[in-house]
Amino acid sequence: MANCLVLTGFGINCENETLTALKLAGAKHAEIVHISEIISGEKRLKNYQFIVFPGGFLDGDDLGSAKVQVNRFRHSLIDRIKRKLSDELMEFVEKDKLVLGICNGFQFMVKLGIIPMINNNGFQQTATLTFNDSNRFEDRWVYLKVNQNSPCIFTNGISQLYLPVRHGEGKFVTSTKVLSEINKLNLYCLQYADEDGEPTMDYPLNPNGSMFSIAGISDKTGRLFGLMPHPEAFVFKTNHPNWTRQEIGEPDGLKIFKNAINYLK
Repeated sequence: MANCLVLTGFGINCENETLTALKLAGAKHAEIVHISEIISGEKRLKNYQFIVFPGGFLDGDDLGSAKVQVNRFRHSLIDRIKRKLSDELMEFVEKDKLVLGICNGFQFMVKLGIIPMINNNGFQQTATLTFNDSNRFEDRWVYLKVNQNSPCIFTNGISQLYLPVRHGEGKFVTSTKVLSEINKLNLYCLQYADEDGEPTMDYPLNPNGSMFSIAGISDKTGRLFGLMPHPEAFVFKTNHPNWTRQEIGEPDGLKIFKNAINYLK
């Protein structure tokens, strides 16, 4: 059975909800690990099949969302083997394993260059996530259109999602050239949409002004996925804001985690 790692430390605050989501989705072996345990060599990434970088205010976002965590991975040496943490992560993603980044975790993956990783030339940043157009923290529920042509295994079989966002820096920005490649390869998995499922740039349906309404992207294999909304925040029907007023089906966030666990099985 696959081992799942939920990375915590330095401001991350959604690790327990994420662990609960994994267990509800059927994960038999999942644990929360502090990044200091990885750097010390006490825990090794290679012993897991699924890594989740959860949400939370990594290092207070003081130098930009997740930027300090990126530097930590690029420059920290694992004590016991004197190898860069980023090299250990690169070896992990090159295998048939899964990585999910949520909110700050998504920001981390993009800024380290784990996604979209279009040219297969290692971790090179080709996009970023920056301040919302509203110049304020956005805490609201959003509709999301799922790209049916995306290779993403996490969104397989899903057409539309309704999830909460909680971020101050969620605007996806990249060059025209990279955006063209993302579109060509269908690496945009999620787009902010209206209630009818049509992508939109209108605020507050699009809470941050992301280019092409992008709310989540993957790599070409579909195994590496990052998104700004919080799927771990909708894994119980009672998480839905209208749960007392309408019939709620299977929680949308749980669907994402179930797809991941079923893939590993």
